[in-house]
Amino acid sequence: MIQINKLSVNFTGDFLFKDVSFTVGDRDRIGLVGHNGAGKSTLLKIINRDLEPASGSMVITSGYRIGYLPQELAGTSQLTVWDEALSAFKELNSIETEISKLTTELSNRDDYHSEEYSKLTQKISDLNDNYVNLGGSSKEADTEKVLLGMGFLRDEFFKNMSEFSNGWQMRVCLAKILLQKPEIILLDEPTNHLDIESIQWLEDYLATYDGCVILVSHDRAFLDKVTNRTIEITLGSIQDYKCSYSQYVEQRLERIENQQSAYANQQKEIARIERFIERFRYKATKSAQVQSRIKMLEKMDRVEVDDYDNSAISFKFPPAPHSGLVVVEAKELSLGYESKPNVLNNIEFRLERGERVAFVGRNGEGKSTMVKAIVGSLIPENGYISLGHNVVSGYYAQNQAQLLNPEKTVFETIDDVAVGDIRPKIRTMLGSFLFDTEDTEKKVKVLSGGEKARLAIAKLLLSPFNLLILDEPTNHLDMPSKDVLKNALLQYEGSLILVSHDRDFLQGLTSKVYEFKEHKINPFSGDVYNFLNQRKIESLNVLSGRNIAEKKQTTIKNSNKEQWEEKKQRDAEDRKRKNKLKKIEDEILILQEKLNTLEARLADPENNADDIASGLLYQEYQSVKNKIEEKETEWLNLSDE
Repeated sequence: MIQINKLSVNFTGDFLFKDVSFTVGDRDRIGLVGHNGAGKSTLLKIINRDLEPASGSMVITSGYRIGYLPQELAGTSQLTVWDEALSAFKELNSIETEISKLTTELSNRDDYHSEEYSKLTQKISDLNDNYVNLGGSSKEADTEKVLLGMGFLRDEFFKNMSEFSNGWQMRVCLAKILLQKPEIILLDEPTNHLDIESIQWLEDYLATYDGCVILVSHDRAFLDKVTNRTIEITLGSIQDYKCSYSQYVEQRLERIENQQSAYANQQKEIARIERFIERFRYKATKSAQVQSRIKMLEKMDRVEVDDYDNSAISFKFPPAPHSGLVVVEAKELSLGYESKPNVLNNIEFRLERGERVAFVGRNGEGKSTMVKAIVGSLIPENGYISLGHNVVSGYYAQNQAQLLNPEKTVFETIDDVAVGDIRPKIRTMLGSFLFDTEDTEKKVKVLSGGEKARLAIAKLLLSPFNLLILDEPTNHLDMPSKDVLKNALLQYEGSLILVSHDRDFLQGLTSKVYEFKEHKINPFSGDVYNFLNQRKIESLNVLSGRNIAEKKQTTIKNSNKEQWEEKKQRDAEDRKRKNKLKKIEDEILILQEKLNTLEARLADPENNADDIASGLLYQEYQSVKNKIEEKETEWLNLSDE
């Protein structure tokens, strides 16, 4: 399908990658990974022929179409969502226009027995056959299915594109690509603009897609579900792994260990040869041997160790001051805006000291609106919301990075808000956020999105909070930085409200999930995967056409008719299930304690350096986490019975 041969790209004289070669098959699902700036997005643009490489060649099978979703939207359409999505069917629309034109021409003729009339009817018949073969009869049904999967409601289909945010417009662009069904799909951070349910829908769609998918993403769960191959861009070259992201992480650690061992052995050999050269350089009798060894060094294929970047955000939140029992309380709360009233209606919400909750739901359902009301930047339409006694809140907004003063330097940004003991340690603190001495003098306006996000988080940490509210904090963070932030949040002592669509990041951080849907909020106990499992069960109940009340009535009615022996047998089975449920609950508690211990060790690299470097500690952590998921699924299935 795609053959890339000795491809090289350089900017300002430095090679981004050099002499890269690989082949992409018809059904490959490839995740492109690497450090920020390694060239992942550049490679997608080259495959889409938006950029020309400095050298090398690329061959794509003739007739194969490419669907490309960039990170940023090029412009705004003036069509409705429905019409814009239907514009994906260019060939079908062209055939429709031609059929309509020829049909009009045919209706104006009366030479029914002429050869020209016969040719015209045959041409219309051929066009109709072609139209059906290309899927014309189902294009509207397909469009509806994909738009619903992208999270649009039916009453939003005929709204103008300009009424939606850039994120929602990007969803329409993605929908068009899926509707076109190209042989090659290129996606650059597709989950940035999607909620959890839409991400899951897209995962399922791409996992069975009849074509090739190449994508860039920082969503570990998404990569694991969709991809079966991982290509890493590192040190200007590529490493190709025939596996998903999590398996790639393990194999990469093994490869680097082997490289380090080979490098150490080669260095010993080089040192031995150099000692021989220095010792006998000026002895005539050893001249031939010396020259031979000099040539040996010149021809030696030097072992390189991959640039394994262990640097990542390293920090710990300041101790949280003590607050009252009730941290946030809302009664009969209604929120909205002048342009969009009634975003949330008659909300009841209570957050207690030490509670950690996640806000999830479709974009536009009111998660950020609720957060704004909690921090006091939005006045309620009705009801009230208040913070408890001695509550000090810290808030990271979605656009927090954009709120930084672009004309100030990195150092000045922190220096303006730093007080007390932290002032002499500003550069040390910035260093822990990957800003070296040169970086601290850069102006904010020249920083990348990820650098701005790190700076905004650093600024947030300068004061101790007992209520931390984070609205999509991981949008511009790479995977290692997300892991370190998560470890810090696991040790945070205060109350936490976390708005995020990143399932892997959310898992284990919260004990309750609030789903924002249809102007209301619905609580679910457990973390994000408990919520997703419960929502799937709920969806199946809805699809079966039976609601809970009907089930209870049927159960009671049947129970009254049962004979005593049958009831006795059922009660015995129920007792067995309850005993098994209790056993599973105990097992989950033991596994959770073990997981907490492993997370604490992962967060303490000084005392666990060997186990972390070998990957054994992470493997054990993943194994325990998987066992917990299995036990929780078993518990849910059993409790549903």
